[in-house]
Amino acid sequence: KNTQNILAKNLVVVTLGFLCWYAIGYPLALGIVDSPNEFIGGTGFFMDGFWPDKSKFRIWLFQGTFCATGGTIVSGATAERTKLKGFATYTILMTSIIYPCVVYWVWSGHGFLNYKNDQGRYESIVGPPFMDFAGSGVVHLVGGVGALFGALLVGPRTGRFSGRDEAEFDGHSIPFCVLGTFFLWFGWYGFNPGS
Repeated sequence: KNTQNILAKNLVVVTLGFLCWYAIGYPLALGIVDSPNEFIGGTGFFMDGFWPDKSKFRIWLFQGTFCATGGTIVSGATAERTKLKGFATYTILMTSIIYPCVVYWVWSGHGFLNYKNDQGRYESIVGPPFMDFAGSGVVHLVGGVGALFGALLVGPRTGRFSGRDEAEFDGHSIPFCVLGTFFLWFGWYGFNPGS
């Protein structure tokens, strides 16, 4: 039951999250306007302008997976305590507004945490530019903060682990856990060098 709940939430993040990324998220995150500001982008809604420069499709998909990953972090922190409608609402906010704003601040080259000054060197409003290796800062920080607030809002898993014998706790399939670890490990070889 609980595994199915987590899998359903991750499916919501991937489907609904990518739709939001397609319509609103990508343009706010990486849609650099002619006269950019330091807070948010604003061009390329619904992939407008992608056909002349087809490399944008690759960037859109790659960045979309980062966006979805930030959303799935919260599904584990709020496991067994949220309804699908509430989680879908969170997913819409995270993939449409919250995550794209932070991406613009750091990765767009125009945000207030990493932009070029008049001398052509990168800086931020506090001095040195924000440096992010392979997306670990933006993705995990935004997802982690969302997970923290989500866990604080829904509270602990009341009665989930109290009064039970350890032998009664049903574990998952160890072979499938190992197989999943190998899938993640293999995927990392393409994901991190691609970053």
